[in-house]
Amino acid sequence: MTADGVPAAPRARLGAVPETALWTLYHRAVEARRPDTLLPDPEAVRLVEEVDYPFEERFGDPDSAGVRLQGQLQALRVRCFDAEVADFLLRRPRGTVVCLGEGLETQFWRVDNGRARWLTVDLPESVELRERLLPPGPRQRLLACSATDHRWVREVDPSQGVLVTAQGLLMYLLPGEVRDLLAACAEAFPGGGMVFDAVPRRFARLAREGRLRSGGYQAPPMPWGMDAAEQQRLRTAHPGIAAVRDVVPPPGRGVLGALLPYALRLPVVRSRRPSVVHLDFAVPGGPAER
Repeated sequence: MTADGVPAAPRARLGAVPETALWTLYHRAVEARRPDTLLPDPEAVRLVEEVDYPFEERFGDPDSAGVRLQGQLQALRVRCFDAEVADFLLRRPRGTVVCLGEGLETQFWRVDNGRARWLTVDLPESVELRERLLPPGPRQRLLACSATDHRWVREVDPSQGVLVTAQGLLMYLLPGEVRDLLAACAEAFPGGGMVFDAVPRRFARLAREGRLRSGGYQAPPMPWGMDAAEQQRLRTAHPGIAAVRDVVPPPGRGVLGALLPYALRLPVVRSRRPSVVHLDFAVPGGPAER
């Protein structure tokens, strides 16, 4: 509460990796404010307006070309996840969406079908901030737990189907942790699936070297990277990983944006680009759900 009795804006103080939630939130809001937005996201806009945090100082002028470009790229990535979740909910309307490292993602308000259950698994400081800014509804649960602590698996009811999502998370884990997480999901959720994003190896190396900067913000080290050409190797993490599918982003804005899906098919671009990947988990003795 301020001195004149006005409620104080919620403050956001996060560590280096959880702070990436504010970076992605800011760029989603920049894109959502555009009249020709690719990602309507009023909750993201509201949060950026209400949270006490120096967004522009840390992440750049919202009217700058670089921030606008990042906003569009973030929107295209997010739409890949939204499309996968929406498809899952069409097939399993009462299923459970498990969001690992969700931060301040507002996907629930964009694609919820009114029947599904949502479980957010995140670090304690991120869960505390999310609980204040995005209080969970009756079908939403928050669990303060690292994604690498697989006890969260026991909190999921798989009877109606499960889709695990991990936006902007796996690149901050060690390679062995990524492999163990994929294996744990395949083991626990037969017939379900998982969708996550990956940065190419060169991008991860630049982050580890401290060479990824944007305004006053420096990206944290990224221990894990994967070139898009390596996606099929993910099947070796567990025999229950039945299929690996590349999720192609929708067209962007303008001529260059419209050409993006085609450009990603070019060999020189296709093998070393950021990617969104969907895994299908097999049912023992039968095919994967899809």
